Amino acid sequence: MLEQYQDILTIEELCEILKIGRNRAYELLDTGQIKGFRLGRPWKIPKLSVEHYLKKQAGIIL
Repeated sequence: MLEQYQDILTIEELCEILKIGRNRAYELLDTGQIKGFRLGRPWKIPKLSVEHYLKKQAGIIL
């Protein structure tokens, strides 16, 4: 599903994958719904975190 993306995503890639705006992406990160970390100023988002979020939202995992 996300094969074309590297293991660590940027905010822009997260927005592209989820079809959401930057504000919503930051909200998901700030609330911990999607796990990410910061190296300096920019966020780094593990692709596995996004896959986990999508599965949880789809009800595949609890």
